[in-house]
Amino acid sequence: MSSCTCLLTGAWLLLTFGSSQEAQKPTAPDVSTQKARTSGAETAAPHVKPNDAEYKIGAQDVLRIDVWKEEQLTRTVPVRPDGKVTLPLMNDIQAEGLTPMQLAASISEGLKKYINNPQVTVTITEINSRRIYVTGEVARAGAFPLLPNMTVLQALSSSGGFTQFARLKNIYVLRVENGKQVKHPFNYKEVVNGKNPEQNILLEPGDVIVVP
Repeated sequence: MSSCTCLLTGAWLLLTFGSSQEAQKPTAPDVSTQKARTSGAETAAPHVKPNDAEYKIGAQDVLRIDVWKEEQLTRTVPVRPDGKVTLPLMNDIQAEGLTPMQLAASISEGLKKYINNPQVTVTITEINSRRIYVTGEVARAGAFPLLPNMTVLQALSSSGGFTQFARLKNIYVLRVENGKQVKHPFNYKEVVNGKNPEQNILLEPGDVIVVP
């Protein structure tokens, strides 16, 4: 083989090997794409639930009242329909409408007559005052706990689905507003297809979803 042929062959091998190595180099990820994905992930993050400290106690809720180093005063009590709880030394005390921290402060103030620097903690063990109701042509009608930011569609999913006779376009929510019962229409087929999403309202305590 002539020296010229060897040189040409060597040059061809170097070019081929270099092209192969370049093709195998990993491509750097696009920064704008990464930012878009990160932004999308942050947007899709679930809504933060309200802090328990903001919850206002209601009738039929069950409370755990702990008085530090006072076992005889520590107990679990239900909130009566009149919104009050009964405690030793204090008899009846208003609980409905207060946050757990506010009630703890009220109990602590009342116990100062009998105990030096009482330390009181109030915990809600059962939330029974915040309920919504589903009735009509559903698999499982009844009362359901009202979860934070719960919508009509979410409540219906908790009821186990519809019967074969359900009129999905004529569902409605009954709500008491300013002492009067108001009817809010809900077309299930429209909402699940992305139409008129404003019908999928946030529920309030005492709302009744009717599936005719």
